[in-house]
Amino acid sequence: MKDNIILIGMPGSGKSTLGVLLAKTLGYQFIDTDLIISGQQQATLQEIIDQRGLEVFLGCEEQAGLSVDVHRTVIATGGSMVLCKRAMDYLKGIGTVIYLDVPLPALVHRLKNIKTRGIAARPGETLEQIYKERTPLYEAYADLTVPVSGGEGLEDTVAQAADRLISFGH
Repeated sequence: MKDNIILIGMPGSGKSTLGVLLAKTLGYQFIDTDLIISGQQQATLQEIIDQRGLEVFLGCEEQAGLSVDVHRTVIATGGSMVLCKRAMDYLKGIGTVIYLDVPLPALVHRLKNIKTRGIAARPGETLEQIYKERTPLYEAYADLTVPVSGGEGLEDTVAQAADRLISFGH
């Protein structure tokens, strides 16, 4: 049964913040796969990346995605979940995938702490490089895309996402 909402998008796109509000609007539960990873590993995302490496982190992310067994839930995924094909195929099978599409300049403005936020990045990789690598994946996995402009209010984005879900038949 595909009765979940899966939010994907770049770090800083608002998946967690919007997810909570969207869950309240729809009367759904809310979970954040980043919190699942932190809880399972007893470490922050950045600690996992720094101490165990990017590949281990992505393995943890994939496991978190595959471990979700819920109904009527909004699931905020980590920004790098789209790099985990098995997890994304599974999540797409249990819900409607919404891509929160934020322009790169807005992300640059929002993300002041790229080195400490727990963003899955190769050494020396820039936000622009991450954006260019992941955007085609977000677009490919998305059932719906919700553009999120830099100045748009959260309520407007939640309303737009809810309207699209309703018209999508969710």
